[in-house]
Amino acid sequence: MTLSIDKDTIRARLKSSPVLKRLLDFVIMNPVQTRPRWYVRALAPLYQHRGRGSVIHGSVRMDTPPYRRFSLGRRSVVESFSCINNAVGDVIIGDYTRIGLHSTVIGPVRIGNHVNLAQGITVSALNHNFADPSLPIDAQGVSLSQIVIEDDVWIGANAVVLPGVRIGRHSVVAAGAVVTRDVPPGSLVAGVPAAVKKRI
Repeated sequence: MTLSIDKDTIRARLKSSPVLKRLLDFVIMNPVQTRPRWYVRALAPLYQHRGRGSVIHGSVRMDTPPYRRFSLGRRSVVESFSCINNAVGDVIIGDYTRIGLHSTVIGPVRIGNHVNLAQGITVSALNHNFADPSLPIDAQGVSLSQIVIEDDVWIGANAVVLPGVRIGRHSVVAAGAVVTRDVPPGSLVAGVPAAVKKRI
């Protein structure tokens, strides 16, 4: 007899018990550092999926608690001093993809195959809520909207990709661009906010 409980069932049980959820969060996450505790990080190779030939440099900050998915495809690389965070949403990175130096990826994010992120890029599917001026912003929670970067995309240095954006296949995002809306496949976008400059 096989005992199997899917993650959705576990999440539903945790949502129905706020006390248990807070306790589990405290055991897994350091509330001041907002990252997994050292003993959780030490076990990361057991619950992260890393494809054959993939590399995560030693200086990368891997904020990847086990209750969300992190997957790095075959022969993909996360370069030095980057930060990968799946605490609020899965981070799935395809095959032959490179996350450049000093880049930040905050889930939920899905990155395809043969994608190149240059240096200093921010891809964040998380926004802080701020509508109520009577409350501090850090007390208003966050909102999430998945980012999808399709196959064969190149994003130039210091670009920012905001929540809810889909970047179509074989597109280029110019250095320093701020991508606030979807990028059609086969497009070059640039500027703040990013706009289509030409078709590729």
